Amino acid sequence: MGVEFAEEERMLIDLVEKFVQNELIPLETAVMAREAAGQPWALTPEEEAPLMAKCKALGLWALDAPEEVGGANLSTKVMLAIEERQHGTVAPFIFPPDSPNLHMLMDVATPEQRQKYMLPYAQGEMKSCIAISEPGAGGDPAQMKTHAVQDGDDWVINGRKIWVSHVPKADFVILMAMTDPEKGARGGITAFIVDKGAPGFNIEREIPMLGGARTYELRIEDLRLGQSQVLGEVGQGFAPMQKRLTVKRLQMGAMCVGMASRALRMMCEHTQQRETFGHKLSDRQAIQWWIADAATKIHATRLMVMDAAEKQDRGEDVRTVASMVKVFATEMAHEVLDNAMQSFGAMGMTREMPFAIMSQRLRMSRIYEGPTEVHRMVIARRTLKEYA
Repeated sequence: MGVEFAEEERMLIDLVEKFVQNELIPLETAVMAREAAGQPWALTPEEEAPLMAKCKALGLWALDAPEEVGGANLSTKVMLAIEERQHGTVAPFIFPPDSPNLHMLMDVATPEQRQKYMLPYAQGEMKSCIAISEPGAGGDPAQMKTHAVQDGDDWVINGRKIWVSHVPKADFVILMAMTDPEKGARGGITAFIVDKGAPGFNIEREIPMLGGARTYELRIEDLRLGQSQVLGEVGQGFAPMQKRLTVKRLQMGAMCVGMASRALRMMCEHTQQRETFGHKLSDRQAIQWWIADAATKIHATRLMVMDAAEKQDRGEDVRTVASMVKVFATEMAHEVLDNAMQSFGAMGMTREMPFAIMSQRLRMSRIYEGPTEVHRMVIARRTLKEYA
């Protein structure tokens, strides 16, 4: 792998790899069949429940949560190694809880919010999501129009959100809103916690996405929240939101390494068995170059991800590095997967192979958590500033 871990960390990573191989990959056939039939890309409750029980029994639970809430407090480096292995399958299962929202709660939640939300969230008793993007304000959150106005001790929120994942299953939603339009991202955005079923918080529509994914548009009308639902300080929501996005972008880098590694393994196994015109595909120079390029770029991307993780663990600002990781990793994985699909011929185009879901998820990954073009703009702007 080219990355060093302590013995206990290596044992945990190996345990995750075995869990994926023994518990998740056997579910792929059913997952792919449902997605091919137009159903959501998801596990059924009957599939998910025993997985939750098994991973809790194995200690694969609250891995990066703080010890105060029963977590293992693992480093970013170990978590991203685990993330890589989790995405060696198209069976959608993540060891709870979802790390990006957890990190936002860890950073700014009050003691009461930690008890009410973070503790049950870390223990897998609650689920959450975050609502940032809006119609007309996707890649630039500073342009959001959803606004919160103080009314006595309460906040009244109105607006719309879009591209919000996991809303129906969420027990609470982290909602970003503008509290001071004049300040914008520099002191004008506030995070709020919205409980499931809160009056004024409405799911406008479900939006089918590539690969069987589902996302949602929200309509927020006179949503009234008390001061206890403000997450962090008023007007200071942009920085913790950006940190949350940074965690997610690093996760996406690890995800891409995991999917690309699976595609490379399948390509190697297939081309060493398949013969055309009297020779194995693996004897063809074109195939060998695909394999060589894939192995090289996967290795480079993994090192980028691990370097960013180590910097994050040291408390360094990795926003620019995270943008680099997201751009490089998503484009790398797309290339590797495309060549793997090509090596399988017609079979690579079917929905009976994991490639179909993987390719569609990778295509979306170039949009989610900030489109590639915006990240390139950010990288260029900060690089130019260094040499100004």
